[in-house]
Amino acid sequence: MGNISLVQVAVLLAAAGIVAPLAKHLRIGAVLGYLLAGVVIGPYVLGIFKDAEKMLHVAEFGVVLLLFVIGLELKPQRLWAMRRSVFGLGGAQVGITALLLTAIMLVETANWREALFVGLALSLSSTAMVLQVLKETGELEFRHGRMAFSVLLFQDLAAIPMIAFVGLLAVGGDAAQPMTWAGALTGLAAIAAIVLAGRYLLGWTFHFIAKAGVSEALTAFALLTIVVIEIVMKGAGLSPALGAFIAGALLADSTYRHEIEADIKPFETLFLGLFFLSIGMSLDLGLLATQPGVIVLAAVALMAVKGVILHRLGRGYGLSAPASRRFACALAQGGEFAFVLTAIAVTTGVLMRGDASLINVIVTLTMLATPVLLMAEKWLAARLARPGHEPAFDEIPEIESHVVIAGLGRFGQIIARILAARGIPFTALDGDPAQIDVVRRFGGRVYFGDATRPEILEAAQVEKARAVVVSISNVEGSLKAVELIRRRYPHVPLYVRARDREHAHRLMDFGVEHIIRETLLSALEMSRQVLMDAGGLNRREAERTVQMFAERDERRLRADHAHARDEAKLAESARQHAEELAQLFESDVAKRD
Repeated sequence: MGNISLVQVAVLLAAAGIVAPLAKHLRIGAVLGYLLAGVVIGPYVLGIFKDAEKMLHVAEFGVVLLLFVIGLELKPQRLWAMRRSVFGLGGAQVGITALLLTAIMLVETANWREALFVGLALSLSSTAMVLQVLKETGELEFRHGRMAFSVLLFQDLAAIPMIAFVGLLAVGGDAAQPMTWAGALTGLAAIAAIVLAGRYLLGWTFHFIAKAGVSEALTAFALLTIVVIEIVMKGAGLSPALGAFIAGALLADSTYRHEIEADIKPFETLFLGLFFLSIGMSLDLGLLATQPGVIVLAAVALMAVKGVILHRLGRGYGLSAPASRRFACALAQGGEFAFVLTAIAVTTGVLMRGDASLINVIVTLTMLATPVLLMAEKWLAARLARPGHEPAFDEIPEIESHVVIAGLGRFGQIIARILAARGIPFTALDGDPAQIDVVRRFGGRVYFGDATRPEILEAAQVEKARAVVVSISNVEGSLKAVELIRRRYPHVPLYVRARDREHAHRLMDFGVEHIIRETLLSALEMSRQVLMDAGGLNRREAERTVQMFAERDERRLRADHAHARDEAKLAESARQHAEELAQLFESDVAKRD
């Protein structure tokens, strides 16, 4: 950062300690607060910081920390499961956007190299901006948030060949080609080194340090790991954030993952705040003052083009219309990689310095506009969600190894409360908006959705569930949900609430093994109390009587299934059961006497 005064340090600490809480209090989001504060303390307003570019280089460490922490939360198996959205959706977004922006640029300039460069550079979005905003709003766990993360991950990967490609676009591109191949090999070697170190060295080292019991040493080594990754990746001409993400993902299975994350988190938050302050400082208000119409129009056009492409891709990949709109608004801006690419383009002669500055201002303006756009979209979504026009189902966070509870009436709520008390993750579904409002007012986690519909079960990730509890009170609704779950997800254990014996028999037709009749247990418990209070039995005798009845009744329920639709046989079975039970109790009493 060069020479920095104590006054500047105080200003940065004040921004970090005051601006974010104040922005949240004003409901504009911490990111927008940092951006606006950066504009104010930057060279064009108060002038406290004259060189925003140097500040930006240091503050980029926050992006590296952010990707490392996200990597810690994303296991390699889950990353592999995301390959379709990373390479399919991400590749489509970058490819289509770059081609369309290049075509638009060719209308403005006859220089195809410049047009292609601008198309590639502006196809990328801001990893730091999007991930931080989605984390703030809790959307990173939703499907559109995960898809946005997949696109950003592909963009980070795509930035590597783009950096090499700038040399080929230069006027002397042929001469630069051997160097490009050497750079590619160096990049692959750097990634391989990080993967090997993450798999075979980091886990053992963290274990060794943790055994010593010096907590600050663990924090220091975690930071050292990230700094070394940044040095290696920058030396290879690659994105340090990508290297940090890979290392974090390789440590996701480590027993020290949570401790490392807790140690890194304060540094990540602080440096990321500095990054957004730097983005605000770098906004060239002088250029904006001389060409306001061109810059604003270009920024709006860029976000509109990217937004339309992203919205269509989101719909094509199964997002609902509101989720696709949110997905598009989140990723419609330009990204910080554009600053890196324009710097290289100027040195190689692909861009004139004035054009590069213009692109940087446009990108910065779109980044500033993103939090505002997302707030506007949220306001619009609230206005569009008119009473009587509820969505088919709520968007449900990504989750796995959870329990799905279909129906959150009184029966389902008890199950949910017990699971929550034991820390077992669950997703609760209910089709009654009024019931959902009541449960949510008391802190319950429930989502609007009809469990008899395939798309709702898919949204609830039933295929990843450890069990499904069907506690729907309506018999036909319960049977429809059970039939659908058994057909689509036969591997998932099913626990079903039965309204009565007939309902239980119909559930047996679907092969359901775990059936709980809703009034049986409460009736048995009341019977036990009545036997003690009014029947004169002691606790042991009452419990034995209730247990014998429950066991015989369960056997009878299973036996009656064979002739469940023969009323005469069921009546005969009931008489036989009553006689056998009376004889059994008489015999038991005689033995005791």
